[in-house]
Order: sequence, then C-alpha cells, then structure tokens
Amino acid sequence: MSQSMQQQPPFGHAPAQPLRNGLGTAALVLGIIGTVSGLIPFFFWLAGILGLIALILGLSGRGRVKRGEAANKGVTTTGAVLGLVALILSVVGAVITFKAVDEAVDEINKAANGSSASKKPGGDKPLEKAEEGEEVTGKALEAGDGAEYDDGLTVTVSAAKPYTPDEFAVGHTKGNKAYKVTVVIENTGKEKFDANLVTADARAGKDGVEAEQIFDGKLSAPIDGTILPGKKVTANWAFDAPADAKNLTVEVSPGFEYNATVWELKL
Repeated sequence: MSQSMQQQPPFGHAPAQPLRNGLGTAALVLGIIGTVSGLIPFFFWLAGILGLIALILGLSGRGRVKRGEAANKGVTTTGAVLGLVALILSVVGAVITFKAVDEAVDEINKAANGSSASKKPGGDKPLEKAEEGEEVTGKALEAGDGAEYDDGLTVTVSAAKPYTPDEFAVGHTKGNKAYKVTVVIENTGKEKFDANLVTADARAGKDGVEAEQIFDGKLSAPIDGTILPGKKVTANWAFDAPADAKNLTVEVSPGFEYNATVWELKL
C-alpha cells in the first residue's frame, strides 16, 4: 500500500465546525450598555438603539444554539432580555424627557410673558400684559367683571359696599369711611391652585391715596389653602377710604406668576 493511501483520513469523518458564540456575546455587551443608558432619561435614544440591536442579536444567537452552532445559551438569552429591558427603559426615558422639556418651556413662557388676563364678560379691550415687577396697564375692570387667566383661573370683584367695622377693628381711621368688596376666585383649569399667595390692595380718591385694609372679627379669613379644579372660594376684604373719595381702585394678584388685575369701583 502506497504512502499517500496510508495518510488519507477515514471516510465519513468531516472536521468539526468551530462554535460561533459571537452573536450572544455581542448581545450581552450591548444589552448591558443599553440598560445602563436607559437609567438616564436623557440617553433614552441610545438605550433604544442598543436595546433593539441587542434583542436582534440575542434572538439570532438563540437560533444558532438550537442548531448546535453555538453553546452560550445563557449568555445569548441574557443579552436578548437586557435588550428588551433597554427598549422599555428608552420609552420611559423619552416620556420623562419630553414632559420635562414641555414643563420647562411652559415655565420660560410664563416668566417671559406673564399670565394673560382679559375682561370677562364682554370686555371691549383686554388688559395689556405687564413685565414682572411693573404695574398692570390697560383699561381697568368694573364691578362684577372677571379677570380670566390662561390657566383657567378666574377672579371676580364685586361692587364696593359701605361697611361698619366692629369696635376692635384694625386699620380704620375715625372720620374715614369703610367699604367691603367680595372677591371670588374660581378654578376652571385642570390643575389645583395654591391660594396662599393671593393678595388684594386698594387706593382711594382722585389722588390715589392708599386705602388701608381693615381687619376685624366680622370679615372672613383671607383666602388660603388649595382650590381644586372646578371649585371656587369667596372672601371679603374691607378698605378704609377718605370720606370724600368717589372711587376705590382694587388690585388683586393671584400669586407671583400672575399679572395683577385692577378694578375701578365707584363709591
């Protein structure tokens, strides 16, 4: 027998194919990076991309395991699961990020423009928007008119009525006249309103002298607490005016983020 025939391998024994575990390993690595990225809301886009790739590679790697071409079933399965987790985290992160950006834009717009208030009902000229710290300009409202803000808050001031403070009143000067106004705040928006920062000030007469607020045991407590959507609160304020005053200018501010609104009331 020749030497070449002696070195020929036996028939029916093909050389063994090497295991192909690369897809599973890649799926695991990308799944880990994608999951970590998904924990940071701003990187939701990276988590989505890596998660999708990891899921595809993991599923392909499991197919190799089933065909006997790979032996890393656990690694491949873990990579696919982490890819799915990264995808879920990317969706959550996108929602959080877009919501945060939307809220930030709203706050910037409020800071730049302030809340708008217009006469209601049937006003012929809306109040002009005022910059923060400036007086409100434009036509004052009349008794019974409502100032409607862009978040659904409505403030209404009644006509001024003569008021007799009790003997323990603070803020009333002998010889002056006292007047009571009723303020109604209605929340027609979708968010609850914190009423703790509501303030009311007044000036009286043609010279616009300060009309000091009167405190006594007969008036309702100042507006405070929370006004839920669809609810309203009513409060009474009393102001001290010179005896010859013919008008009372009342300015109500719902809070720091709102423009104050002015009512011109006849006495």
